[in-house]
Amino acid sequence: MSDARQRPAGFGGPERLLPFACIVSAAVLLASELMNTFQLVAGSLASGSALCDLGAADRHHYAIAVLAAFAIVAVLVAVLGGSRPAAVGVAIAGLAALLVFGIVDLPRANDVGNVSSACDFASQGLDAKAVPQAGFWLEMVGAVALTLSGTALAALSSDQLKALRPKWLGGSGRRPGSELGGQQASSEQKP
Repeated sequence: MSDARQRPAGFGGPERLLPFACIVSAAVLLASELMNTFQLVAGSLASGSALCDLGAADRHHYAIAVLAAFAIVAVLVAVLGGSRPAAVGVAIAGLAALLVFGIVDLPRANDVGNVSSACDFASQGLDAKAVPQAGFWLEMVGAVALTLSGTALAALSSDQLKALRPKWLGGSGRRPGSELGGQQASSEQKP
């Protein structure tokens, strides 16, 4: 095997970034749960006066935060223990967050309706538009990213997950799957 095609010992492939991508995606989901999802604006135009804000935690009852925390723990278990079921759990958490976004928030984006039940003040007969805020967009990005990165993590074998561990935790520090290539190279040089 050519030395030009071999990577340095401390350098891994792009799959080494998968656990970080999963954790960052889960952190984005967690941050979105602490933000406003919609702002109710008087009238059907977004340039009207703001009536009130609708927070994500009020809409989901912290379901997204629970999914994000579960995903972070599952990533750690998958990498540190080489557990494929935990890696699959990360993908399932991302899919569940995507479903919550698609069922609870997406249909309400730019929806026009009566605000008497949504705001704390009595505004009988006043119509407002639900304008998406930063929490809405972060939830969308975090859910999609966690689903994709979790699915990619779940596609790795148990040995590949173990190889993602840092060296100081007993990881190989090599690219997953490169152990076989190194054995072949050493056996070819011996004759």
